Order: sequence, then structure tokens, then C-alpha cells
Amino acid sequence: MIVVLVETTPTGEAVEVSQEAITFARSLAAEGGGVPVDAVVVGEPSPDLAATLAAYGVRTVHALSGDAYASYAGAAWAAGLKGVRGSSVVVMAAGTPRGNEVMAHVAAREGVAMAANVLSFSGLSPFVVTRQVVGGGALEEMRLGDRPAVFTVAGHAVEAAPADAPGAAEVVVHTPEIAAADLVARVVSSEEPEPDLSGTLKSARVVVGAGRGAGSSEGFADLLELTELVGGSLGVSRVVTSLGWRPHHEQVGQTGSRISPDLYIPCGISGAIQHWAGCSSAKAILAINTDPDAPMVTKATYAVIGDLHEVVPAINAEIRRRRTA
Repeated sequence: MIVVLVETTPTGEAVEVSQEAITFARSLAAEGGGVPVDAVVVGEPSPDLAATLAAYGVRTVHALSGDAYASYAGAAWAAGLKGVRGSSVVVMAAGTPRGNEVMAHVAAREGVAMAANVLSFSGLSPFVVTRQVVGGGALEEMRLGDRPAVFTVAGHAVEAAPADAPGAAEVVVHTPEIAAADLVARVVSSEEPEPDLSGTLKSARVVVGAGRGAGSSEGFADLLELTELVGGSLGVSRVVTSLGWRPHHEQVGQTGSRISPDLYIPCGISGAIQHWAGCSSAKAILAINTDPDAPMVTKATYAVIGDLHEVVPAINAEIRRRRTA
């Protein structure tokens, strides 16, 4: 059996990267002869969530319920997951901050290694995975010889897709006892971020990036327009947040979000290694910069050498023209 931790949105829907993780699990299950894929969710799932998981081929939905799960606590989630995994040979999650934390706790409790940000696997005996390391700047093959194999799947490593044949998605509610020690580190309060275009930054298919070249907090109008025109999200470099031009939750990089869009458009971003760690998984990069030797330009798929305040308005105008032509 393969067990996948499924994260949900505030409205109770499965997040896209968890759907990708289930899709990855199905390919792994098929390679192993068709072993079942089960899901673990925190809180009792809505009928819509159960229907979604059924469409993705999930056999059983294990719902962790009780006061201990009223707010996020990584160790408590791991304890609950360990209690319901049974004889599963694989325990996995999406490579989100919570997914990575919970799987690290699971691996520690099981006394096994944990592989983060897995992109693919090759063979089952031995079970070898390829994963992102050094902030996505390199790939590493890792052998997971112990059972259960514990790992997370990098965002957009596979495309989320329903199963050819739906699963039963039978809901089984569990109320495991959680030790007080597992609740020492937990979320005690949360605040809604400022309204902006980056709420789906990690799952966005197109991300427009902005760096020091924006010039000031007033220099984002054209970049925000481009973001809206391409239906994407805005991401910024660390210097932008350090200067207070944009909020921290928009930061892309080693200390911010790690993104894997189909297209990343970094504007006025030099491409320091810390920022590259957050965007190197982009499938294509179109850099806009005045410096032809900037690291971001030399690593980009395509580059436009010029001032973003001249280039971006021209791109916006052309997009508008083509849409009205």
C-alpha cells in the first residue's frame, strides 16, 4: 500500500500539488503491480473532496480527527499518519513546507531516510529516486532501501491527472491519541495576507519576477499589469522585500517560495544563487535585464537586454493589441 498525505485549502479542496503527488503515487503503484493508493487528510473530508480523491484512484481516505488536529502541528500530523499507515511500503506527500516537515517527522519516527523534492523514480528493487538538491541547482540519485520509503514530490514534477478507473475513496475516521510533546510546536494563530496576485505563487503556471531593477515601490505598475495579462502570479527577489517594496510572501528564493512554473519572467533580477534556488525548476525562463552578463540572463532560456521599464510596457501593449485585433 502507498499512503499519500493530502493537504487541503481553507475551503476543503485538495491542493494541486497534492493531486500531483497522488498522480505520482499511481505511477509508482502501477510499477509495483497495482498496489492500492490511500490518502490521509486532516479533518473529515467533504463529499466534494472524497469525490475528487475517488477520481484520482484513491482506495481509502483516512481522516485524522480530534482536538489535536484543530491547528497545524507537524509532529502531531506525523504521529497520526504513523498510526494509520499500517503495512504501507511508501509514505509520501507533496514537497510543500508542511509536506516536507511532516515527512521528516515520519522518517524520524520510523528510523528511515527521507528524500525531499523527488522528481522521478527508477526501479523498485532497489527503489531509487532522483531529487532536487542544492536549491534545485543539481539532481541527485538516492537509494531508499528501508521500508517504508518516505519522500516528498517536487511541485510540478508530474501533471495532475485523474485515474483511468476511479477508486472507492471509502472514508475511515481515526481519532488517535496524541502526546503533549507532539503539540509543543503548533500554529496558535494565523493572519490573512494582504490581497495581491501571488496567492497561488507556488502553483502558478506563469510567474512574473521583479528585482532591484523595479527601482522603487512605485515601479511595479507595469509588472503587475503584465502579471494580470498573462494570468500569472508576481514573485520578487529578496532585495525587494528587504527594501519594503513588496511583502515577504511574494519572495522567491532560498528563504522564500520555490516555484516550478511553465514560464518564469524575471525582470531586473540579477540571479544570485539564493534566488536561483527558488526558480531553477521553471520549465522556461525569459529574462529581462540591462546586464547581458547577469547570471539570470546567462542561465535563461531566452533573454531581452533592456530596461524593464521600457520592455515590459511594450510587451503589455503588444498583448493588448493582439487581443483586440
